[in-house]
Amino acid sequence: MSSLTAALVLAGLVGTLTGHTALNAACWLRRLPDPAALRRAPAPRAPVPAHPTAAPGEPAAPGGPAVPATAPPRPGTAPDRESVAVLLPLRDEADRVTPCLRALLAQRGVPDLEIVVLDDGSTDGTAEVVRAVAGDDPRVRLVTGAPPPPGWLGKPYACHQLAELANPDATVLVFVDADTVLAPHAVAAAVATLRAASATLLSPYPRIVAGSAGERLVQPLLQWLWLTFLPLRAMERSPRPSLAAAGGQFLVLDRAGYRRAGGHAAVRDRILEDIALARAVKRAGSRIALADGSTLAECRMYRSWRDLRDGYAKSLWAAFGPPPAATAVVLLLLLLYAGPPVLAVGAAFAGAPGTALVAAAAYLLGVAGRLISARATGGRGWPDAWAHPLSVTLLGWLTLRSYHLRRRGRLSWRGRPVR
Repeated sequence: MSSLTAALVLAGLVGTLTGHTALNAACWLRRLPDPAALRRAPAPRAPVPAHPTAAPGEPAAPGGPAVPATAPPRPGTAPDRESVAVLLPLRDEADRVTPCLRALLAQRGVPDLEIVVLDDGSTDGTAEVVRAVAGDDPRVRLVTGAPPPPGWLGKPYACHQLAELANPDATVLVFVDADTVLAPHAVAAAVATLRAASATLLSPYPRIVAGSAGERLVQPLLQWLWLTFLPLRAMERSPRPSLAAAGGQFLVLDRAGYRRAGGHAAVRDRILEDIALARAVKRAGSRIALADGSTLAECRMYRSWRDLRDGYAKSLWAAFGPPPAATAVVLLLLLLYAGPPVLAVGAAFAGAPGTALVAAAAYLLGVAGRLISARATGGRGWPDAWAHPLSVTLLGWLTLRSYHLRRRGRLSWRGRPVR
């Protein structure tokens, strides 16, 4: 294959993927409703189950009444008759739980709201900060979590405990991470979107805040990857568990469907428990949905390069599957997005202007995909998108490092080993 042919193939492939990014962003990506529109929506007509501790028609948990097979609220309506439990797992989050909890206390549009906070063995005074912020607000319950039993990882077990502790009347469970800050109508909008999608699980992806250079290089790839490679319409319609995406920073679930899927007990040993839970929901025969939540939620996952590096180390090996599959994915990404600028420069020095121009076009198409993703999800486009080849290369290195550390048994997170 000549260099010009190789450049044409690269440009064609990158252009196709960028077109898919644009199609996802323009046509298939759900958006959380505007708060003003949400306030104008009529109230739900259908009754809400009184005790949604089991699936409709199934026996309730021991000691509880049976759950009537009633319909959920009418799709698209404001959730002002639904009982919602917001569940906040915390482990050593004293330095960043305050904005998150204050935002939860400021929620509007969900009159029947409770906030259950679980302190998962923190040693930095997290519980004291929660008490200071919550004061005597009756909507907040702070509980001390138990250590994870054998076979459980820490985050799934914390979420499992929270789901069990939630008010039995709550029809919707909303899991929020401590690094996520919600706008005042975010929970109401997310519940309305969950009902409008007729879904059991909704993942409203927040705007990812990136401060340092490392964050700006790596963090935008989270949205770019699923907008570019995941067919969102097929993801919602297909029953295949492999077609699933979710982000645990802000996760909204119909409680009855959550129980049918096995809850967090079904994903007790999964590093990426959010994606695993979405797959469990699909295996149970229910639907999932992904939405852009960037106008009503924001999240800064990591505050230093070291935290980012270690955070990706604990999870990338689980995201890409077996090492051969990971190697193939990384090589493909490098070929498509890091290869074109290298080829363009090499062809220019070799006196092949045609190849250089086509390769440069492939590079620009990759930059365009990054810009489309940023525009669709509230991210920063310029000038960061110009460094897209460097971003992909850095992701490849982080992936290889993750597999290397796991093989050596050196992965840990928040003082707990990751296996």
